[in-house]
This record gives sequence, structure tokens and C-alpha cells, in this order.
Amino acid sequence: MHPALVSVVAGDFTLRELASPLPLAELVRGAPADPAAPADPADPPWEIELGFGKGRYLLARCLASPERRFLGIEIAAEYQRLFVGRARRRGVANWVALRGDALYLASAVLPAGFAAAVHVYFPDPWPKSRHQKRRLFDAETVDLVLGLLRPGGRLFFATDFLDYGERVAELLAGCPGLELERRRAWEEGPRTNYEAKYEAEGRPILRLEATLAAPAVLHPRGIPAIVGPDRPAG
Repeated sequence: MHPALVSVVAGDFTLRELASPLPLAELVRGAPADPAAPADPADPPWEIELGFGKGRYLLARCLASPERRFLGIEIAAEYQRLFVGRARRRGVANWVALRGDALYLASAVLPAGFAAAVHVYFPDPWPKSRHQKRRLFDAETVDLVLGLLRPGGRLFFATDFLDYGERVAELLAGCPGLELERRRAWEEGPRTNYEAKYEAEGRPILRLEATLAAPAVLHPRGIPAIVGPDRPAG
């Protein structure tokens, strides 16, 4: 597996070269931030796409919404390079692209509660039972994904693996402080190449939108494995 990489319009960095949590606003601005300055409420909101693939949706959002900032995470090095090359050639600078495992980056590298939206489209469902521990959505890890959202932030999810989608829906429905809604379609139409292809084929797609009403906490089903069966979540 390739080491984690942080790419912006100005260049590429390893995690060793940067502070933790990542100074995302500084990376986008290209200038050092004052560490003593409070967060500016007027700063543009951030959106995250976990597993952006070839980057169709992420690049489209960067181009369509220059007033916002976008963070993409992709574990496949060739796809990360593809998006970065396209974004640099188009001259857009409101993005940060990370290469690496999304759950590791969420737990150890990214700031908590900074995003207005998290997008997850057609993730690998890992259908074999022995591989399901690698899924992005699990009772023991879903708080890492939701923990990226600020209160009022929204999670968007879509999959054509309906069984997996129903498990994700059940999992999210059990998250404290999360309001879940099923969507028949997105207002603007398909958001990814997979979605456009599957819609054209008539393949059913499960879409979810969830709004975080309060800071994310551990999922009740994940607490025993994380903190022990006899300890409170805290």
C-alpha cells in the first residue's frame, strides 16, 4: 500500500511534513495560518467525499461551487493522481485530495466536526463475510465518519448493493442524534459515473441523506467492542 499523501494545487506533501490535525484552511490558502486566531465563522464550508474514485463528482463540485472547499479521500493511488492532475489543469484551488485509508485519516489526521457535508457513493460493499470488517460503515467505526460533520452537517450515501444499503440504513437509524431520510434521486441527477451507468441500466439504487443534530457519539452497538462491555461511552 502506498503511504498517505496530501495533495493541493501547489504540490504534494507527506503526513510527516504537516501538522496534525491537518491545517486544511492553510493548505487551501497556501499561506500559514495564525494558530492563536479563533476559527472564522465566515470561512467557506467544507465538504468531504470518501472514496472519490475517478473524481467526477468531486471535480464538478469544485468547479460549480468556488465559494466552498472540498476534501477528497481515495485509497487508490492512480485515481488520486487522476483527480489531482485534472484539478490542477482546470486551475481550481478550493480542494485538498488525500491518498490513504479513510478510517485511519478520520481517526488520526483530520480535525473533528469541521465539515458541512460528507459524501459516500458506491463504496466497496465487501460482500464476502470474511472481508466485511473492511466496510466503511460499521457499528464500531461509524462515529469516525459522522465525527467529521459539524452539528447540522449532512451525510449523503448511495449504493447499488441493496442488502448492504439496508444494513447501512439500519446502522444510521440507530445513531443517536442522526435524522435519516431515504431519497429516490438527487435533484441534479446522477452524481457519479457509476450512478449514471446504473440508472441507464435500470438498476435499483438505495440513496440516504442523514442530518447530524448534535456532535457524533459512539454507536450503541459498537460500545462493547470499543470501551468494554461494562464501561459507559463517556
